[in-house]
Amino acid sequence: MSQSQSTTYPTAPNGAPDAVPEGGELRHDWEAEEILALMRLPLTELVHRAQSVHRRHHPENTVQLASLLSIKTGACPEDCKYCPQSAHYAKETGVARAPLMRVADVLEAARLAEGAGATRFCMGAAWREVRDGPDFEAVLEMVRGVKALGLEACVTLGMVNEEQARRLAEAGLTAYNHNLDTSPEFYGEIISTRCYQDRLDTLARVREAGITLCSGGIIGMGESELDRARMLQVLANLDPHPESVPINALVPVAGTPLAGREPVDPIDMVRMVAAARIAMPASRVRLSAGRRNLSREAQILCLMAGANSIFYGEKLLTTANADTEEDLAMIREAGLEVEGAAPRTAEAG
Repeated sequence: MSQSQSTTYPTAPNGAPDAVPEGGELRHDWEAEEILALMRLPLTELVHRAQSVHRRHHPENTVQLASLLSIKTGACPEDCKYCPQSAHYAKETGVARAPLMRVADVLEAARLAEGAGATRFCMGAAWREVRDGPDFEAVLEMVRGVKALGLEACVTLGMVNEEQARRLAEAGLTAYNHNLDTSPEFYGEIISTRCYQDRLDTLARVREAGITLCSGGIIGMGESELDRARMLQVLANLDPHPESVPINALVPVAGTPLAGREPVDPIDMVRMVAAARIAMPASRVRLSAGRRNLSREAQILCLMAGANSIFYGEKLLTTANADTEEDLAMIREAGLEVEGAAPRTAEAG
């Protein structure tokens, strides 16, 4: 499937949109075909349904700003074909290994993010799995410091065991990010160094520790539309649903095996956001990587389709993101409000 053109979504079964599940209730028994039928609705019907579901479960006209910082960059032993931080592609991508940041530097970045209006601060380390020792102790200190600032604290550290999840919870961690990336069937085309069940096991350990889940995926890697529906099905059938669902568009990075992929069509992003909103009504749907390649109008359409958070700041781990002032202008022009404290912009001093 070429990603240079929008995926072809034929009319709903029998040409009747009312034959497709309405959604809006908290279900954990979704079939992939049901989600696929949603994604195939006429766009105006799909967005209307998603917005209706959104209004029943979330405050109207609010958007959460989340900030993401790479606290340890590069040299990851995983072979994820989309990732410039993989040690497998380091020579080609030029992403150098950087050690874990100092706690004080991370907390200063968190203070800056809070001053810019973010209410959630996410910290990512390019690890396959968490290892006990000084680095993990430093991460726990970072979590405690971020929480002390009044921010939600989120980390993505790779796989964790039960004891590590418990200690993160004790430190006050709000959420653990661990994306499924794609469907179980397509997963092996993207990653070979861990299996799909490894990801599900980490999510289960985090949930058991009492930490909320942040889990979504990436489109534009060569997957089919059924793969996209299957990924959402797996997430929607977790009980409870992930509290946070990031929807990412592939950012092709030179030197990675997926460097040659064509950009995702913006309407495909809208359809994914809308289907996620309908299947997981109470979750926060986050417009994540790849947003820089969307026009302002496409981003607003995603917000209309049920996205109620954006990653905010000029860098997402190692890839560029939208300009912060442009983001604030877009939110204002759409008639939306930033959730929590108003960000301090250059205009406001």
